[in-house]
Amino acid sequence: MRARLPDREGTVERDGVRVGFEVHGDDKHGGDKHGGDKPTVLLLTSWAIVHARQWKAQVPYLSRYFRVVTVEGRGNGRADRPGNPEAYLDREYVLDALAVLDELGVERTAVVGLSVGGRHALQLAAWYPDRVRGVVAIGTALPWTLPEDFTEPRPSYQGWEKANQHYWLADYRGWVEFFMSQAFTEPHSTKQWEDGVGWGLETDAETLLLTGPGLDEPTAAEAESVCRQVRCPVLVVHGDRDGIVPYETAVRVAGWTGGRLVTIRGGGHATPMRDPVRINLLIREFVEGLAPTRPPAAREQAWTRPLDRPRRVLFVSSPIGLGHVRRDLAIADELRALHPGLRVEWLTQDPATRVLAERGELVHSASALLASESGHIESEAGEQDLHAFQALRRMDEIMVANFHVFHDLVTEEAYDLWVADEGWDVDHFLFDNPELKRTSYAWLTDFVGMLPMADGGVEEAALTADVNAERVERMRRYPRLRDRSVFVGNPGDLVNEPLGPDLPTVREWALERYDFAGYVTGFAPPADREELRAQLGYRPDERVCLVAVGGSAVGTHLLRRVAEAYPHAEKQIPGLRMIAVTGPRIDPASVPAPDGVEVRGYVPDLYRHLAACDVAVVQGGLTTTMELVAAGRPFLYFPLAHHFEQQVHVPRRLDQYRAGRRLDYAGTDPESLASALAREIDRPVDYLPVETDGAARAAVLLAGLI
Repeated sequence: MRARLPDREGTVERDGVRVGFEVHGDDKHGGDKHGGDKPTVLLLTSWAIVHARQWKAQVPYLSRYFRVVTVEGRGNGRADRPGNPEAYLDREYVLDALAVLDELGVERTAVVGLSVGGRHALQLAAWYPDRVRGVVAIGTALPWTLPEDFTEPRPSYQGWEKANQHYWLADYRGWVEFFMSQAFTEPHSTKQWEDGVGWGLETDAETLLLTGPGLDEPTAAEAESVCRQVRCPVLVVHGDRDGIVPYETAVRVAGWTGGRLVTIRGGGHATPMRDPVRINLLIREFVEGLAPTRPPAAREQAWTRPLDRPRRVLFVSSPIGLGHVRRDLAIADELRALHPGLRVEWLTQDPATRVLAERGELVHSASALLASESGHIESEAGEQDLHAFQALRRMDEIMVANFHVFHDLVTEEAYDLWVADEGWDVDHFLFDNPELKRTSYAWLTDFVGMLPMADGGVEEAALTADVNAERVERMRRYPRLRDRSVFVGNPGDLVNEPLGPDLPTVREWALERYDFAGYVTGFAPPADREELRAQLGYRPDERVCLVAVGGSAVGTHLLRRVAEAYPHAEKQIPGLRMIAVTGPRIDPASVPAPDGVEVRGYVPDLYRHLAACDVAVVQGGLTTTMELVAAGRPFLYFPLAHHFEQQVHVPRRLDQYRAGRRLDYAGTDPESLASALAREIDRPVDYLPVETDGAARAAVLLAGLI
């Protein structure tokens, strides 16, 4: 799922060749953050081995401040693939960009390009100086040519010997995979490499071969001449471990243009994808520093002396489900008790905002800028199946966009403490950019470690190990970036699975790095269950089966299957009353229900109904299952297939409490489900008690940071 959809998209055509473009942050679709017309930023695609999605980490952030236009490059994406090499010369790419600007009525723009796109950005500024306000040239391939023996067959094709037309035609995938390994020389770049390979395979060797004469076109002398013609401000950005374009090229380009050179030490070629936050901030700073088209609107400013500032805590609460916000509210209440007058603010999104609204909590207005994480997770789900690890990896552009919302907020407003409850964006990009930490920071989670699924094989095991290794390395390098790492649970809840080769186990790592708060339910079990049932309208003579699937739309199929089981179950359970709760993100009308099954939407304080029921059927999420454990109710749970947390971490914890009966969705039809319900509803429970002081213990761990 994309973090931001375009406000406008279209094509331009020149000499029979069509090129696609997108417009984001158009004034007509929302206006300038500070009033007035936004400056335009033109993002040029690199070589035809990629397309305009290369800018996915830049577009959502930059379009909040500028009008952002992306232009496809001929040979890939939504651009034609003409069959003659003359169509791929540099001037054709530059004229395509001008045609898009003309189509949109843009007179002057800042131009940003990566690699060959950086070359085209400088050429656009040199050849059409009245159209360009400034250039950001990243990993600039000016000049950059194919090897002299490119057309000659070779006895072997190792390393850069693969830059050869015979190899491209024989093993194009092999060439793309090698090229992307040189574009991303930074460790732990598996996701960026995968993206690059995927984009490269959207074109073919024959098309890429046609771009060769254009690549070879500018000689070193011609490159210098182009750069010396540029009269606008130039920012040159280059990684000093660039495996495609030597770093020395950037030094020369900066010297020829008189531009500012920013070196990404340890960086590779495609830094906008590998270090998006740093690149985004550099682009914004550069564009805002250009002569504005009109004076910015006056903004009132104030500064509060430190001792006059109220104590403020910002909770970044994961919206994937409702468990995070419920426990965060309980912890926030305990923090307020320890620090009277404490101001708690929330940065989160639907469905967590519904719970906060019920409580009258202060949800920061910046929350409206967040891209939907729940929507992304739902888009990744199948029938009672969610490959959680891959879904998180594919949430990368949403994570970048949402981190920038967080960063802008905490840059403009002062807080005493940031608390990220599985705020993966905050944690990841703070470790990527540790200098951006401005105050105390605490991390909360109820599981540790990404774990592979068995059917993922060697490949998935390697990917999860790589992610875990990066987290271990960064936490050991910057141990004080997190002032607290709080595990919502106990040491016994931890699995003893290895994080990867030469890495500690989950248990070892958590014991080394985490404080343990015990579980946080956010409520006390009812003292009188019969009185609770009466309050909720449940009769003494009925057996209540509650079906709930959490705060996302992933559980639709499970709701339907349980509803299908009702006609079979009512024959085995006299007085059965089944209530299916769709939650905040499932339309109740989407769940066909036979007579006798009530379908309800979002139910506030669902934990009270769980405590009152006779039996429950739920997914394998931690919050709902632990609410049932705390209430001492029998339940069946169906972990989502391929969901490593529900398949591994949660069952371990439930086993610790001797709670629940695990079933497999794929192997359970309505008849067998009805029989399982009949057995479970009368099963005596002997669960271990769930601690009731977890929120208070967590608050004590956080209070000293305020």
